Parts: sequence; structure tokens; C-alpha cells
Amino acid sequence: MNIKPLADRVLLKAVDAQETTESGLILAASAQEKPEISEVIAVGPGTEKNPMTVKVGDKVIISKYSGTQVKLDGVEYTISEIKDVLAVVE
Repeated sequence: MNIKPLADRVLLKAVDAQETTESGLILAASAQEKPEISEVIAVGPGTEKNPMTVKVGDKVIISKYSGTQVKLDGVEYTISEIKDVLAVVE
């Protein structure tokens, strides 16, 4: 089964959360923040008002609590509007 975003939506998969601090301390799962960097898995066609500005494979920064979480075949994805994508990580 595949997910194909419609209109100005993007399908994102979160990049793994940091499990240790820079000094090497291991963080408990409850202390780990929701990752804000995601990989673009699929994109909709865009709209005149909101054209698509990212492509599949881009790593992006999204608004912290944006989008709708969905689970497919045991993998968690987020479907967000393109306006919730703040930046592309290069």
C-alpha cells in the first residue's frame, strides 16, 4: 500500500531522534524531543496558491507540532501542508 499526498501536502518520515547528548549521556525516551528534521517521502502536485517547493529525498525542518501522524506497515509518517515546512537542510 502506498500513500500519495494530495494538493499541497507532503509525506514525511522523521529522522531518528538523538538518543545521547553531545557529552555522551544517554537520554530516556521520555526526555527525547520530537524530531523536527524529516525526510520527504512523497509530494502532492501543489496548488497555484501553494506550489511545491520540495522534492522527494529532501531533508526538511518542519513546525514542531504540525501535520497528521499515520502508521503504515509499522512505519510512522507525518502528512503536512507545504506551509508547515520551514526550511530545507542542505
